[in-house]
Amino acid sequence: MKYHRIVSINDPYFRKMHNLMGDVFPPEEVLEFSLWKEPLEDPGIQVYVAVLKETDDVVGATEYRYYSSFNVAMTDFTIIGRHGLGIGRFLYKEREKDLLRLASEAGKTLSGMFAEIYDPYRDMDHNFGGVKPMDPFVRREVLSHLGYEKLDFPYVHPSWENSGEAVTGLDLCFMPMQNGVNALPASLIADFIETYYAVLSEKPETWVVMIEDLRSRKEVALLPL
Repeated sequence: MKYHRIVSINDPYFRKMHNLMGDVFPPEEVLEFSLWKEPLEDPGIQVYVAVLKETDDVVGATEYRYYSSFNVAMTDFTIIGRHGLGIGRFLYKEREKDLLRLASEAGKTLSGMFAEIYDPYRDMDHNFGGVKPMDPFVRREVLSHLGYEKLDFPYVHPSWENSGEAVTGLDLCFMPMQNGVNALPASLIADFIETYYAVLSEKPETWVVMIEDLRSRKEVALLPL
């Protein structure tokens, strides 16, 4: 496999990636094709695909970003399109290597990574296109093994359709890069979420209330997944 960065909607691999996203994710989690133009051209957003060299097929993808001002990363999504190829391990190692490089270039040591992780014990409706490695029960356990823990507050996020609807059924999680971290400053979480969703103009009231609650707290505990 090769690790290929996409920086334009005109990249032929982008159409393949977007089709894969539509097969795997529910509609409210997938940004419309043309709206990807500016994000892909943003140097701070890293969108990579795993391309099977033999067939030139896109069999996996990941999007992430590094915020030097917060010294944290965000794993936007990871797609494993087929089983038995080691796609998950390949994407994880390549992403980790790239994020450590980005932090080093900023003169820092990466403190950790956020991720939104589905909680299938609350919402059983997502079949993720029938791709078993994307099963939310499997993904949650894999991410727990990697070191992700859930932040102890009720999490919602604005729909990527920019409809103002609240998306539930996920936990905001964090993977510390150092041992012994059992909480995060609530202000860091609020600042990060506001920055991350600044691109969406329509925010649900429940999201606004969530931010206000975070602003009233000193820290938020990290709990096992």
